[in-house]
Amino acid sequence: MKLQLLTMMNRCAVVLLLCGAAVHSFRFDELVKHVDDHQEEYVQTLREWVAVESDSSDVSKREELHRMMEMVGEKLRKLGGKVELVDIGAQQLPDGSSLALPKVVTAQFGSDVNKPTVCVYGHVDVQPARKEDGWATEPYNLTEINGNLYGRGASDNKAPVLAWIHAVEAFKALNMDLPVNVKYVIEGMEETGSNGLDAMIESQKSSFFSDVDYIIISDCGWLSKRPALTYGTRGNCYFFAEVEGPKQDLHSGVYGGTVIEPMTDLIGILDTLISPSGTILIPGVRDAVAPFSDEEWKMYQDIEFDVESYREKIGVEQLMYNNKVELLAHRWRHPTVSIHGIEGAFSAPGSKTVIPAKVTGKFSIRQVPDMDPAVVEKQVTDHLHSVFAKRKSPNKLKVKMIIGAKPWLADIKHPLYEAGKAAVKRVFNVDPDMIREGGTIPIARAFQDVTEKSIIMLPIGGFDDGLHSQNEKMSRYNYIEGTKLFIAYLQEVAQVKKD
Repeated sequence: MKLQLLTMMNRCAVVLLLCGAAVHSFRFDELVKHVDDHQEEYVQTLREWVAVESDSSDVSKREELHRMMEMVGEKLRKLGGKVELVDIGAQQLPDGSSLALPKVVTAQFGSDVNKPTVCVYGHVDVQPARKEDGWATEPYNLTEINGNLYGRGASDNKAPVLAWIHAVEAFKALNMDLPVNVKYVIEGMEETGSNGLDAMIESQKSSFFSDVDYIIISDCGWLSKRPALTYGTRGNCYFFAEVEGPKQDLHSGVYGGTVIEPMTDLIGILDTLISPSGTILIPGVRDAVAPFSDEEWKMYQDIEFDVESYREKIGVEQLMYNNKVELLAHRWRHPTVSIHGIEGAFSAPGSKTVIPAKVTGKFSIRQVPDMDPAVVEKQVTDHLHSVFAKRKSPNKLKVKMIIGAKPWLADIKHPLYEAGKAAVKRVFNVDPDMIREGGTIPIARAFQDVTEKSIIMLPIGGFDDGLHSQNEKMSRYNYIEGTKLFIAYLQEVAQVKKD
């Protein structure tokens, strides 16, 4: 009798499970239809957001940035979220004055203690853009051409932020319970270093972030046409090397050949940073780089990436590496030195026979696990002073590290990434590439160090979106399907057991 009862109970459990799966699938289809039916509305909202010139680097546009944050807050408020615009203080300007930083928008949807809580991070400030810089369209007038939505900030990061808002909006429009509690942290100073955000995260660690289980960042893009999950970023150490000589600029005809020129010294020491083949020449810098494992090599081998297309897109005749794995490894998980410019040197059109009195070389070293910016700072400073001393120059050298951002690396075996794979499979019917970013997203490491929460980067931007460049765009396809991906991810992450 007990055996028959147990068998009947097992059958009922199977039936309930199948019915639950069917309802789950049906409800997802309903959400997808809602997104498809409202895509014109989504595009129009993106158009309104792109029209706001929220350039965080231009203090003359600070009012536009404040307006952008108010628009974000109002959008979330209309959805019924618990919204706060958090004051993060003022920005000190070079002339000694101060300017109010744009408030950080936080929002909360749901507070069910039986559900996981995810926190979505994004930003709505943008890089500078002018039509005369080479844009084919007006950068702040979203223009659709062949399925692509062109406009400054379209991909970085206004469309992804809106896609996350539309995901929650879809559940609410259909009177569906959110599968998880959702929080938002949207800032307006990311493009200039996220001024004030680290302090805000630290101050709200025990309040706003206390019940957050997972943090999601969608401020990145795919590597190819295949969807991707990002599990690592490089850090960055940015240096100024200043060489100062005479008390003022000199005429090269009058003084040339009689003084040791600061520019000559600077070029000489910059030449000791990296070889023509890309080898870093600073002693000790590569010693802390984590070994390249066989497992990682195999993962790189399976990634969809065309080296020749990459070369052609950049517009160079030759790359440093022609092998896919080597190229990706040096783009993502090896350090590199880049020399960015020289301040104080003559750079205007035409000719000027000047000997600059003081010049500052600007260069950076991308950081990877297990490098430590503090150690790299000492290695670089010691190296430059050593090679400068050998020149026996009477000029003065000052070396300063102005940015010391650590790399970030996640565990791809964490359930967050399994949920990401399942969501990508559901929406795009493919397995995602597992990729890293060569650039730096400092907020990921800040969230990890301060909140100690698990983080995933879930991108929807295209590989050819032109972030920070002319003709930045977000394809309509990525924007709409990305919204569906975020909906699917909320459902998948609801099944993850709390850490």
